Amino acid sequence: MKSVALKAYPRSQVQRAEVKKLRAAGRVPATIYGRQVEPQNLEVNYEELADLLHHSVSENLLVDLSVDSDARAKRLALVQEIQHHPLSGKVLHIDFHEVAVDEKVTVSVPVETVGEPVGVKVGGGTLEHVLFKLKVRCLPKDLPEQIAVDVSAMEIGKSLHIGDLVAPAGVEILGDKSRTVVAVAAPRAEEEVAPVADATKAAGDVEMTKEKKEEGAEGTAPAKAAGDKKAEAKPETKAKPEAKAEAKKK
Repeated sequence: MKSVALKAYPRSQVQRAEVKKLRAAGRVPATIYGRQVEPQNLEVNYEELADLLHHSVSENLLVDLSVDSDARAKRLALVQEIQHHPLSGKVLHIDFHEVAVDEKVTVSVPVETVGEPVGVKVGGGTLEHVLFKLKVRCLPKDLPEQIAVDVSAMEIGKSLHIGDLVAPAGVEILGDKSRTVVAVAAPRAEEEVAPVADATKAAGDVEMTKEKKEEGAEGTAPAKAAGDKKAEAKPETKAKPEAKAEAKKK
């Protein structure tokens, strides 16, 4: 990876209110640290940093940092971490890790797929991207911006693992060699046919049960009517003693 130049300035503002004013003035608070140096608070110009990030494939940047009033003309450093605002996406803070030219570093780099798999293009499968970043170890000058993985020859059911990848010159890819990076899965439509059929069958069972309930409700109606007739017959039975009393008076 080719290093890019970036200007930085010592920073004394550490309180929250002070850092907020710093950002309002177009500056980004930063920190640089390393194994053989003491951490130092810095600030960089927001526009310059944003321009570097815009022209970079990823946020993995190797910078020649020139710190104002520093005895060293340039300090080689990797962008270790960038904090973004959750809504606007603006850079809030940046960490630099100072490195030596002849010292290997371990960095996570993004994985980028190249081409369209045969299993997707012809077989209608789906490309599943399992690992989006890989850890690599190399000298700063050999650090890749990304790991390119050619997936054009992959068929349905095939997968590529860490051990299958070809690392760039001078780069060692770390991690479990059997871990899957990308895979091509079978079309999902075929898997969903059986569940749909079962759902239709279940719906039919509900309708049949409902019909039986309705039949049972209709069967109870005549019994209720018969009960009403018996209730009407009772007043007629009570009227008979009254008729006998009137007959005696006569």
